[in-house]
Amino acid sequence: MNKFVIVYLLFFSGLVGAQPLPAIDADHEHQQWLKDQFSAKHQALIPVVAVADMFHGCNQERKSEPVNYQVKDLVTRVDRDKLAQMLSICLAEDSPKSDVALNFGLESCFSEQFSHLPTAEKAEKMVLVTNTIKQLPRAERQKSFTLCVTEQAIQYLQ
Repeated sequence: MNKFVIVYLLFFSGLVGAQPLPAIDADHEHQQWLKDQFSAKHQALIPVVAVADMFHGCNQERKSEPVNYQVKDLVTRVDRDKLAQMLSICLAEDSPKSDVALNFGLESCFSEQFSHLPTAEKAEKMVLVTNTIKQLPRAERQKSFTLCVTEQAIQYLQ
């Protein structure tokens, strides 16, 4: 079993994520219905969510902005050009396509996915995320980020 499948199972099967396995089928059908209904909007939202995650993660670590933004606010209230500029400033010499930016995005995306959990449980899961990120090759981290961002974008459509 490749590492991507393991990450997917951990984070989206309920073993580490928030949803138990039986809820995935019903939830998957609902998500597919949303995708069918809002496909164009969903596709337009995905890159905004990805940039918001990268900026959020970067800002958490590098503190380029004095405001502790929530990802949802970045997606829904900040102009996309302004958001891209904020990311560029935070990343400084790092490219938005760099491993650094990808890792910021992954950590932020999963942090938001776990935001409903009690603080201690969220912290435990984030340790697993951080350790997994360190072990995965870039291609598998990119796949995980894409899945996570896609799930987030679906949530914003609801």
